[in-house]
Amino acid sequence: MNILEFKPKYPREKQIMMLLNGDEAVAYATKQSYVDVVAAYPITPQTIIVERFSEFVANGEVHTEFIPVESEHSAMSACIGAAATGARAFTSTCSQGLALMVETLYIASGLRLPIVMAVTNRALSAPINIHGDHSDAYLMRDSGWVMLFVENVQEAYDTTIQAFRIAEHPEVQLPVSVHLDGFFLSHTMENLYVLPDEAVYEFLGGPRKLVKVKVDYFDEEVDYALNPAKPLSMGMLAFYDYYFEIKTQQVEAMKRAEKVIVEVNEEWYKLTGRRYGDGLVDPYAMDDADIVIVVMGSSASTVRSVVKKFREKGVKVGVLRVRSFRPFPHKTIARLLKEAKLVAVLDRAASPGSMGALYLDVISSLYMEKEKPIVINYIYGLGGRDLSPLLVFKLIEELAEDLKRGFVPEEKVVRYLGVRE
Repeated sequence: MNILEFKPKYPREKQIMMLLNGDEAVAYATKQSYVDVVAAYPITPQTIIVERFSEFVANGEVHTEFIPVESEHSAMSACIGAAATGARAFTSTCSQGLALMVETLYIASGLRLPIVMAVTNRALSAPINIHGDHSDAYLMRDSGWVMLFVENVQEAYDTTIQAFRIAEHPEVQLPVSVHLDGFFLSHTMENLYVLPDEAVYEFLGGPRKLVKVKVDYFDEEVDYALNPAKPLSMGMLAFYDYYFEIKTQQVEAMKRAEKVIVEVNEEWYKLTGRRYGDGLVDPYAMDDADIVIVVMGSSASTVRSVVKKFREKGVKVGVLRVRSFRPFPHKTIARLLKEAKLVAVLDRAASPGSMGALYLDVISSLYMEKEKPIVINYIYGLGGRDLSPLLVFKLIEELAEDLKRGFVPEEKVVRYLGVRE
């Protein structure tokens, strides 16, 4: 299809421009997604999401069962119970709330329940901090959740709707978390375009098909749901004779999720005219780049703006934004990075005693390549510290010097960007 001839089903003139912050955008997307149950517990900077949604409930704009619970552990437990009966369920949290919820995250994925959760990423205590970094997200990296990181408020809206489609896809049937940087996105207002309700209804195929709980009649549209007419067990005791096989089925579902994320991203493009790379990664100026900066979340905007200035000076530098942290697109990453000479991976979280989580995934992706770049790990932005254009400018100048030298000393492989000595 000629790109000049392409016109989405709902071009901008058929969409509605709104001024919302990231939390409000997630709440609005959830409102349009025909959610049956929302379980809510407040924690900064996530609270606005469920506050706004509770207003939709109170105003009669949605027919959702809104459950105020006593903790984040209970919030996910309520979503697990709801999703197990065939309901579409949503919650949101961050930081210490996510830490309290971790036990139940493994249960949600182990039961193959398509729950969607927004995480407004925030630093973990101690010391107490309410601002954004990715340390809470890294708590859940092995929990079996699909994890999508967004760059801006528009993407937070778009990805929340996409998350329900991905989670409920018959080839996936896994929970999905949508990650937006605390305060940088959760409390920042942007103009964004939202679809009319009927477009979201069409994209999602309406509500999740609920079983009709009647004594003499059961609609079997949700196959994997608690239903007295079709008895099944969820979360039963599984020793070594079955546990291993159950977990490998989760692994296979996560592999299949890569293809589904790509497909849903493309369908969203046909619907709205917006796409985010291939859905897994979003590259910029990568074709001839000698230096590549790998980043997740809202920082990508700052990095890209500075890279553009260096490009105008003839410096061959590019940006690779990782959108899908789980499943991690190893093959795509390796293909895009193997021709580079120097790669800097930016982790917005420290891993004492090891290296950054994103860095480790990137170098493992490149391990089997015969020719591969030098890869450096930068830890930055802890506790919400700003990644300023000046810092990115200094980072690229430092990388240019490394490239000229042709090697990086072992003690310089992990670096701390913007920390006071």
